[in-house]
Amino acid sequence: MNAGSDFGLRKKRYQFGAVGFFLLLHVGAVTVWWTPPTMRLLVWLVATYMMRMFGVTAGYHRYFGHRSYKLGRAGQFAMAFLAQSSAQKGVLWWATHHRMHHRESDREGDVHSPARRGFWWAHVGWVLSNDFDGYDPRALTEFQQFPELVWLNRHHWIPTAMFGCVVALLGGCPAFLWGYVVSTVILYHCTFAINSLAHLWGTRRFETRDESRNNWWLALLTLGEGWHNNHHYSPGSCRQGLRWWELDVTYLILRVLNWFGLVRELRPFRTIVGASS
Repeated sequence: MNAGSDFGLRKKRYQFGAVGFFLLLHVGAVTVWWTPPTMRLLVWLVATYMMRMFGVTAGYHRYFGHRSYKLGRAGQFAMAFLAQSSAQKGVLWWATHHRMHHRESDREGDVHSPARRGFWWAHVGWVLSNDFDGYDPRALTEFQQFPELVWLNRHHWIPTAMFGCVVALLGGCPAFLWGYVVSTVILYHCTFAINSLAHLWGTRRFETRDESRNNWWLALLTLGEGWHNNHHYSPGSCRQGLRWWELDVTYLILRVLNWFGLVRELRPFRTIVGASS
């Protein structure tokens, strides 16, 4: 996730509307002290986390951010809806800023580079800031033509509100606490760790122009996104885990969906001749 300062709405850096929901979720997560986990609640936690993390990795990132595979129009809307259930703003906003991140990675124009602005700004400060509320629609002309995506991006809170309501209706208040509040908080920090930790800690297989790193435990938590140096070397690839032991759950799920014809044309990993690895 990223933004270019040219497209930010310059106003007071932090406003209550921007940080209130984030803080409320974290305060709400503390109430697990009075709602201890049961096997049923842990199932809610894991299921809602995994489902929405797939929306983040396969939707926000690999589809809208990089067009690393193809979807039909209905599947595209469904993927956008699932991604936005994670409460990480609209798909057009997310994808535009992420594309800027790859153009400016770990340089002055990279809004969430820990090397440039520090760990906490890269991890969460930038996304809570109102500096980068806007996005340049010219960066996603292929998606701006779909009015349903523009509408969904504008009303990005609807999918996550509906998701939370469904969890509460099906499982009651304890399930809402574990399956929405706690799940969303963990989802936030695991996603944000790719912006922060994956540019500070890990190994580098490829000599890229940035500080991207591969990190196996982040890859486990984020369904494959932790193979971040691999990704920055070949950002358009649908696959990020290259070795047999580099588990990339998102790619494996997309392979299965491809077998059933639900997704098409998964882009392979591109190797640059003569590059060190």
